[in-house]
Amino acid sequence: MANLYVQAVPPTDLNRNTEWFMYPGVWTTYILILFFAWLVVLSVSGCSPGMAWTTVNLCHALVTYHFFHWKKGTPFADDQGIYNRLTWWEQIDSGKQLTRNRKFLTVVPVVLYLIASHTTDYQNPMLFLNTIAVFVLVIAKFPHMHKVRIFGINAEE
Repeated sequence: MANLYVQAVPPTDLNRNTEWFMYPGVWTTYILILFFAWLVVLSVSGCSPGMAWTTVNLCHALVTYHFFHWKKGTPFADDQGIYNRLTWWEQIDSGKQLTRNRKFLTVVPVVLYLIASHTTDYQNPMLFLNTIAVFVLVIAKFPHMHKVRIFGINAEE
């Protein structure tokens, strides 16, 4: 009988804070969460599809910036504090740059920006807000920004 399941190699990352992102299906789940968030915003608020995409884009930008690029450390005590000075983005893939996961997480805000901007017919103020959101997220993900704290903001005391 044919093999019905994917043979996944266990992740090499020993950081429990980031290892979950290496499992199969995480990317699909991430996209589905964004799509269902759009459906919820669209149905609850009764706004246009473009405004719903803009809302999802801005909420996604706020949430991911806070949890990926602002908060440091891990919620687990067994790492003995070795990740206390690193954000989740700096911890993912053991700090290696330009991996598939990092590229995926960089493309998602850009695609959300394109969808939100196109569906609002590139009108202000939605275009301005969407542009600021994607600009901040993409700049924060550049390899040259690894462990960089602009103007010492969010730096260690």
